[in-house]
This record gives sequence, C-alpha cells and structure tokens, in this order.
Amino acid sequence: MHDHAPASGIRAAGHRRLLAISLSLTCAIMLVQVVGAILSGSLALLADAAHMFTDASALVIALIASAVAARPADDRRTFGYQRAEVFGALVNAIILILLSVWVAVEGVSRLLHPAAAEVGGTLMLVVAAVGLVANGVSMWLLSAAQRSSINVRGAYLEVMGDLIGSALVIVAAIVIVTTGWMPADAIASLLIATMIVPRAIALLREVFSVLAESAPAGTAVSDIRRHLLEYPGVTGVHDVHVWQLTRGAPVFTAHVAVRAEVFADGGSVALLAQMQTCLAEHFDVEHSTFQLEPDATGSGSAGDCESVHA
Repeated sequence: MHDHAPASGIRAAGHRRLLAISLSLTCAIMLVQVVGAILSGSLALLADAAHMFTDASALVIALIASAVAARPADDRRTFGYQRAEVFGALVNAIILILLSVWVAVEGVSRLLHPAAAEVGGTLMLVVAAVGLVANGVSMWLLSAAQRSSINVRGAYLEVMGDLIGSALVIVAAIVIVTTGWMPADAIASLLIATMIVPRAIALLREVFSVLAESAPAGTAVSDIRRHLLEYPGVTGVHDVHVWQLTRGAPVFTAHVAVRAEVFADGGSVALLAQMQTCLAEHFDVEHSTFQLEPDATGSGSAGDCESVHA
C-alpha cells in the first residue's frame, strides 16, 4: 500500500528547507567561481558560474512557487495554487535555453580568436573542484524531492548540469595545466551548452504535458478501466478523464454504469469507497471523482445517480 501523505512533493516544509540549503551552497560557490573566472580568464569557469546563477534563480523560483502552492484552495481556485510549480518550471527551462545559447556564442568566439584566450589553468582547476563538490551535495539534497515535484526537478536538473559542467571544467583545466592548450577551455564551454539543451527540452515537454492536461506518464487509462469493471455490479466505465495539476498530483473522473440492484441494495456507498481505494493504492491517484449511473438496460432512474470525490 502506497503512502499518500498530503504534504508530499514541493509542498512539504522539509523539501523547502532542503531547497534553501541548496540555494545557500549554490550562491556561495557561484561567487567563488565568478572571482576564479575573472582571475584565471577561463570562459568555461565563467559559464559554470553563469549556470550557478541560473541554479540560484531556479531555487529561488522553486521556493517562491513552494510558498504559493502551499496556499489553501478557495471558492475561486478550487484546486489551490499547485500549478504555480509548473509555471516556475517553465521559467527554469527558458533560463536553461538562454544560458546554452550564450555559452555557445562565447565558446565559438574563443575558438575563432584563440590568441585572446589565455587561461590560468591551476586556479581554474581548484575552483572547478570546489564547485564539483558543492553541486554533488546539492544534488544529494534534492534527489528525493525531485521525484514528486516538477519544479524541484527543474532545479535538480540545473544542478546536475552544473555538476557535469564542473567536471568538464576540471578536465579542461588539467589539459591546460599539462599541455598549455588553451582551446580546451572553449571546447569545455561548448560541451556545457550542448548538455544543457536536451534537459531544457525535456523539462519543457513535461510542462506542456501538464498544461495540456495529458494523462500522467505511466498512467494507463485502459488498466484503470479494467480494474473498475472487475467490481460486482459495474457494467461500464465511460467519460474517463485523467490529468495532473502538477507532478505527483493526478486527478481522475469517470462515469460508472452499475446494475439497478446496486442502488436498490444500498451498495453504492461501498462500491464508491472500493473504487477510490483502488485508484489510491494501485494507481497513486488520491483525488478521484466517480458518478454512478444505472446501466442502459437497468430499471434505475436518473435520480439513482450518485457521485463522490476523494
């Protein structure tokens, strides 16, 4: 049986605390990288610092969205403010794309004008190593929360990209220190830009999937319908709709046709409870709404219809 605690995902206070710790680490290392980039002349290190800046922005957005999403529902916004997480993730994806374009342009410029690209490899190596460790800690802090929140996942992906970027900067710095080949710095920058784009596109696809109210990934409507049809008295399931408010918050609605004797025997309440349990335990859908109605061949009337939501 799955745990369906209401404070899951980014809405959990513990996740917000982890985001705040990760933000502090990111800002501190970003400042170190900026200073290191200026002193060493490394474009790759500066690109990594710029990515750190987007990491910090993503975490700030995540924290703001976290506070907004935690606001209770009201008569106007009956599902609450959970979609704030999705809009925050959209901003993060756009930042990632803009960053990759900037890094690519600067990297090509360095390759075309290598004489103006003197880099201090030793300082570059030390600063990149510090950044690698800090990003590893941030990823570890966010690893659990990103599985249940699309917005935390946006921040997690940015930190992951920066960790890989730091590793590339370290490799480039080692090449410069050992061989003096300065184009390694620009090549590392281009590789960082190349890695950013696919993650940004993947995040955008997930955001658009949520906004388009598509069924959550891994949710098979046919399987849900089959489970519901196995209950005694159920003869049909139609008008099925499955979507998600944000990552980890799916919603399900359906009309369920049942035999007339289910209403006559007072078994409709028990049937509704069983179907809600089925959705929660087998498909991780906490919010489900069913409308029971007599089947086409039954003797029930429209007044027999019952509905409930979990």
